Amino acid sequence: MAFYDEEPRPLDLDDLVEAAEPNPLLRRVDALCEARAWDDLVELARRCREAYERGKQLWPIAEHIDYRLALEASAPYAASVLTPSAGRFAFGPLTEVAASTHTFDELEPYLPSPQVAGVVAAERVLRGEVLTGRPEAHPEVLELPMRLEAWEPPYTLATYKSHEIEAPSPEVSQVTTEGSPGRAAELIDDDELHRALLDLATTWVTGSGGRAEAAVVEGDAADAIGTLGVRSFLIGEVPPREALALMAWAAASGGAHGRRRGAAAGRSAAWWAAAELSGLDWPPDPDELAREMGRLRWYRWEPHEMIGGWNLHLAVEDPDEGWSAAIAAEDRSE
Repeated sequence: MAFYDEEPRPLDLDDLVEAAEPNPLLRRVDALCEARAWDDLVELARRCREAYERGKQLWPIAEHIDYRLALEASAPYAASVLTPSAGRFAFGPLTEVAASTHTFDELEPYLPSPQVAGVVAAERVLRGEVLTGRPEAHPEVLELPMRLEAWEPPYTLATYKSHEIEAPSPEVSQVTTEGSPGRAAELIDDDELHRALLDLATTWVTGSGGRAEAAVVEGDAADAIGTLGVRSFLIGEVPPREALALMAWAAASGGAHGRRRGAAAGRSAAWWAAAELSGLDWPPDPDELAREMGRLRWYRWEPHEMIGGWNLHLAVEDPDEGWSAAIAAEDRSE
C-alpha cells in the first residue's frame, strides 16, 4: 500500500481554465494580484477569453482581471486595459479605476489614445492634480479646466477595492420649509436645457430601474416643481456649490443597478447643465459660469412620499428673467 504525504499540487492555468469553475479562478486571480504576478494575470485573462470562444463562460473572469490590473497593477499594465471595450461589467469605467490609484504622469506614457488620456487626466484633476498647460492631458476631450476652480465643490469620489466599490453621496442641507405650486405654469420649449437636466440621471433610467422628469416653466421654482405633478413638498435654498456637487454625483453614479459613468463624466454633465441653465455657450468660461450660477437661485426639494435610494430633486430659478426649471430623478435597489 502506498501513502502520500504531499499536499495536492495547485491546479495550473490550463487545469483551472478547462474546469471553468469561477471560485477557484477568482482565488487564483487574488493570489496572482497579491504576488504582483502581472504577466501571469495577463496570460490567465487571455486564456479565459480563448475559452469563451470554445463555449466556456469565462468572460466575467477576464473582465475581472482587467479591473484588477487597472486598479492594482503597475502603470504599464494598468494602461494596457484602458480600451473602449474593456470594463463593460466592472463597477465603473476602467479610466476612473486606474486614475484612482495612479498619477497622470505614471499612466501617460502608456495610454493608448488621446480620448483615453483626456478622460484619465480629467479624473486626476478631480483628485487634485493641476494639468493646465499640459497638451498631453488632451483638455479638448471633455473641454473642462485642467484644474479644480476655487468656487467648485469638493466632488464625491468613488473608492474602488478588489471586490467592491464605495461611492458615497454628497452631504446636503436639510430642507424643512413646506412648499406647494401656486398656479399652473406655462411650459417653456427648451430642448437643450431639458436634455441637459435629464442627462444628469440618464444611467439611472437606461441602465437601472429609475425614472427622471424635468420641466422648464414661466414662473418660480415651486411652479416648476408643480409641473412635475407634485402637489406638496419640502424645499430649501442651497448654495450653487451644493447644487453642482449633487448634479455631478448623480451624473457620475449608475444608480441602483447601472454601471457608473465616472467622476469626470459627472463633472462634465454638471457643467453642461449649469451652462445651459446660465445661458452660456459651451465650453463656458469658468469665471463667467461662477458669476451666472451665483445670480441664479438654487433649491433642493423633497416630495413628501420620498423614500430611500438614489434621489436628485433640484430646482433653479432665474429671478431676473422670471423662469425656473426643476428635475425629479429617483432609483431604488428593490
